[in-house]
Amino acid sequence: VQVVESGGGLVQAGGSLRLSCAASGRTFSNNVMGWFRQAPGKEREFVAAITWSGGSTHYADSVKGRFTLSRDNAKNTVTLQMNSLKPEDTAVYYCAAGALTGWWPPRIPDFDSWGQGTQVTVSS
Repeated sequence: VQVVESGGGLVQAGGSLRLSCAASGRTFSNNVMGWFRQAPGKEREFVAAITWSGGSTHYADSVKGRFTLSRDNAKNTVTLQMNSLKPEDTAVYYCAAGALTGWWPPRIPDFDSWGQGTQVTVSS
């Protein structure tokens, strides 16, 4: 599976950004997509995940109520709408494709195809 992100950029606090992710070559076993982020000097952390079938979602507490993850099965794309952005949301955001192994929410090891990352910078 090849994963390619788009979107990101610089925005003021309180603003919005939209990140998109296209997954090509997806097979039936690749049943979940996720977004993660990594700030300088910090470990990569989970942001949100969505299943292709049924569209079940899960969000990190830090973004719940502000971020919305959706999917378009026909286009094999997922979109992360980020509203009310805060400076602490600044990070490189990564999209990933994976397969559920029985855990929900999915864990980082469940994802085996990663995008190159896109920078999101929120100024105060």
